[in-house]
Amino acid sequence: MHIVIVTGLSGAGKSQALHTLEDQGYYCVDNLPIELLDPLCKTERIIKLKKIAIGIDARCGKNCISHFPELAKKLKEQYKTDILYLYANKDIILKRYDETRRRHPLSCPEQTLRNCILEEEELLTPMRKMADLQIDTSQMGIYALATLIKERICIMQDFQLSLVFQSFGFKYGTPRDSDFLFDARCLPNPYWEPALREHSGLEEVVINWLDKQTLMQNMQNDLTELLQKWIPHFIDNQRAYLTVSIGCTGGHHRSVYLVEKLSEYFKQQGTASIITTHRELQR
Repeated sequence: MHIVIVTGLSGAGKSQALHTLEDQGYYCVDNLPIELLDPLCKTERIIKLKKIAIGIDARCGKNCISHFPELAKKLKEQYKTDILYLYANKDIILKRYDETRRRHPLSCPEQTLRNCILEEEELLTPMRKMADLQIDTSQMGIYALATLIKERICIMQDFQLSLVFQSFGFKYGTPRDSDFLFDARCLPNPYWEPALREHSGLEEVVINWLDKQTLMQNMQNDLTELLQKWIPHFIDNQRAYLTVSIGCTGGHHRSVYLVEKLSEYFKQQGTASIITTHRELQR
């Protein structure tokens, strides 16, 4: 049986995540009290279903959430269990609530919405610490989130490890879901070539230019060697998800080029499910 526990900040996309998993054949239960988690997974009908997704949020209360690590550990010992934690920038969540005019689950007359979000974040800390996969949905639409969940959770049955390579621009902030983060800003920058400025690292004219840069090739080789050495150890340690983030100034040229090269190389190795994403090109 495969169990996916979906948690995270309200307004970060938990409902959409559960809808996506339901479309992929998972039996979904939302807002389950934590004390019912273990009994639910032991019922005969649930065991026969094989694929279960369970939504748990801060409404369970601090006392129940404090017992979550112990319960999750037991589940992981018995079944293949993934804990998915969704979060977003607080200003983004505030905007989403303003647009939908929904009430926050922890709202009360004495608290502002921002304080509710901060309280929820603190309450969910034990769950976040145990998460196998964390996704920042700040810049994601519902379709991008659905695609990522399908790629990282549903379409990795033939692999032990789901490996994400993502490019980003430091000027827009670093991604918080990184396991490895590398800085490509020391490399030759196509931005300063007028004929290349408006192109991206996905386009042949930029690729050809970067192919000729010795420093770029040195970094590509070093990163390949480093990851090739350590990825097997993550697999041996039963790690299911690994995110490699590479940044340059704007996230359009050097980081995109490196992510594409590394993704292509590790796809050929066939040891992991490879996902490639370019954060700033999706803006």
